[in-house]
Amino acid sequence: MASVPSLASSVNQRVADALASALPEAGGADPLLRRSDRADFQANGILALAKKAKANPRELATTVVEGIPTGDLIQEIEVSGPGFLNITITDRAIIETLAARAGDDRLGVPLAENAGTTVIDYAQPNVAKEMHVGHLRSAVIGAAMVEILEFTGEKVVRRHHIGDWGTQFGMLIQYLMEHPHELDHESEGEVSGEEAMSNLNRLYKASRGLFDSDEEFKTRARARVVDLQAGEPETLALWQRFVDESKIYFYSVFNKLDMDIQDPDVIGESGYNDMLVETCKLLEESGVAVRSNGALCVFFDDVKGPDGNPTPLIVQKSDGGFGYAATDLSAIRDRVGELNATTLLYVVDARQSLHFKMVFETARRAGWLNDEVKAVQLAFGTVLGKDGKPFKTREGETVRLVDLLDEAVERATAVVREKDEDRGLLTEQEIVENGVKVGIGAVKYADLSTSASRDYKFDLDQMVSLTGDTSVYLQYAYARIKSILRNAGERRPVAHPELELAPAERALGLHLDGFGELIEEAAAEYAPHKLAAYLYQLSSLFTTFYTACPVVKPEPELVVGENRLFLCELTARTLSKGMSLLGIRTPEKL
Repeated sequence: MASVPSLASSVNQRVADALASALPEAGGADPLLRRSDRADFQANGILALAKKAKANPRELATTVVEGIPTGDLIQEIEVSGPGFLNITITDRAIIETLAARAGDDRLGVPLAENAGTTVIDYAQPNVAKEMHVGHLRSAVIGAAMVEILEFTGEKVVRRHHIGDWGTQFGMLIQYLMEHPHELDHESEGEVSGEEAMSNLNRLYKASRGLFDSDEEFKTRARARVVDLQAGEPETLALWQRFVDESKIYFYSVFNKLDMDIQDPDVIGESGYNDMLVETCKLLEESGVAVRSNGALCVFFDDVKGPDGNPTPLIVQKSDGGFGYAATDLSAIRDRVGELNATTLLYVVDARQSLHFKMVFETARRAGWLNDEVKAVQLAFGTVLGKDGKPFKTREGETVRLVDLLDEAVERATAVVREKDEDRGLLTEQEIVENGVKVGIGAVKYADLSTSASRDYKFDLDQMVSLTGDTSVYLQYAYARIKSILRNAGERRPVAHPELELAPAERALGLHLDGFGELIEEAAAEYAPHKLAAYLYQLSSLFTTFYTACPVVKPEPELVVGENRLFLCELTARTLSKGMSLLGIRTPEKL
């Protein structure tokens, strides 16, 4: 495994060295290198440095240029405007660097030097409740961040903090006690997620109806909550049945989403019950939390209600019950103390931002978070319908996640079938399999190509479109390259650094070289949308290259053809790697 320094970092180093010798007091200053439309790169840092040193920026820039060797890496440098440097790379350096990337199974992407342990909290459905469109983003964004972080060498611990505790279980368990066969399965074999969910739905509606209409049942249900919290064995056994039934359903949905969720990673609210009393004791004894009207509260100077009075984080209610805060704080203690986390990443709806801000600040005051251990909320916006309002069915219900995924697969299969009608490349089985890869990929990509903090419109027509910024466009680009490589006959992908490159080849090559730096940025900023944007641009640059530079037909000269096949192959590998980090499949034939 060999990490390959990018062209940008090599150029940056050369400019920085020349700058340090021209202006010793600027040693270690950043030349501010950027990609440019005037040359390959532009260095913009000299202006500010010259100003600071009271030097003439253009003169300083000229001195810097004189100190930079050209020929191997840099072809030419010119000073433009008040002291910018326009830098053009040699064609040889581009192909040699890409050849080094191609020779490595990680495409030359380095592992992070300061990798730690990230515990990532994502995909948090509720027991005995159906997953709806609101559960999509946490799952999809979280799964992509797991892959991106692991690729950089971070140790990642997955946590699915499912809602499996609370007063509603009193009602459900009491009903199941009185109607013991409600969760029985029709068949001996494997139970489908649909059957598990319809059992739970039916039981939920029936118990809710009884709870609202029958005072005696309501009293029994409330007493059952006390038994649950006290750990009474029969009550716990029935509670466990709800959790198990819900997991059959969850796993079927995650499976549809092509996501791997393992049982040991699912630790619900209940998993921290044994810690709650101690968490409260630690907070109260250290003075971080105080009693107010009987409740254990943490106050903040900058959090006030509409009346101007402080709004506290309530860790324990006045009746002795525990709220979400107690569970979340106990989870932080566990993740830092037991799992040795250096980063806690929460992929949670932006509407919970204030809660998490207060929880994190409380944990900092208690010393559970510090300079070595940070907590971050990767807050995401809402999924909207085409009308720009929160996504609902015609009846005003929240949309079931399963229905949405099924429809995406159905639409995508129709698109794949229609595209293949003239060509007849695919068997019926391949059409069906590709329909799933394209449909689920489309849903994930639409989510991941929007900055997480923004709301986005769920528009299936747009998502499965072959043109525009969609995963289908990227999947077709990949499949097209695989087809080119299959049709190349005797010709093989071989890098030829001695060749002069066409503008479209250079543009593609420079973009391919930026993959590692982009991954580093997406990991550091928890920004999977930046990876999606990179891959879309890669596909667009490939399309331009393929149109402008014949690869197979009309047949170019041998070495030119080999070099172009080499660019094709590296593009396919980069696309495939990038898409897999987003959790999207790349079919070999489409």
